[in-house]
Parts: sequence; structure tokens; C-alpha cells
Amino acid sequence: MKKKTKNKYGHYPEDFRREAVRRSDDPNTSAAEVARELGIHPGQIYNWRRQYKRLSEKQFNSLNGVDYSMEEREEVRKLRREISDLKEENEFLKMATAYFSKEKW
Repeated sequence: MKKKTKNKYGHYPEDFRREAVRRSDDPNTSAAEVARELGIHPGQIYNWRRQYKRLSEKQFNSLNGVDYSMEEREEVRKLRREISDLKEENEFLKMATAYFSKEKW
């Protein structure tokens, strides 16, 4: 990973920050070594690490005005897929019932 410059707003790119944190989490390197290599202050890596930890613990997304955690959001997705599958199955059964009710025994 090479040294990157800040964008026009004075921020480092997201992929640069994530990679710096990931590399500093390696037990064989320290945040200070990674920071020195990248030309940034070690405190910056600690700040990014803290921010990512906070985001991962409390990441919420809004759905219909209600905030859901990542876990709850996944459950909502799963249930929506299940509802969709059940609706398709129900439509198929309706068509099959209509078809077989037309046949004379």
C-alpha cells in the first residue's frame, strides 16, 4: 500500500483508511510502523479504528422510518424473500387447483 494524498476536502479515501486499519491490526506490525510507512500520524489510525468499531457495533439503517440494526435488517431481508417465495408457491397452487377442478373425474 502506497502513501496516498488527501482529497480536495482534506479526507483520505475510504479504502485507504480501511487498509491502514487492517494492516495495523496485524500482530506483526504496529500502528506506528504502518503510519510511518504511509506518512500519517499514528493517532489517525487509532481514530479510524475507533470509528470503524463504533460503526460496526451500532450500524443502523432506516427502513420505512424505523432504524434497524444490521442483524435486524438481515432478518427483514430473509423474511421478505420468504414471503416472495410463498406468494409464488401460492399462485402456482391456485393455478393447479383451477386446472384440476376443470378436469372431470
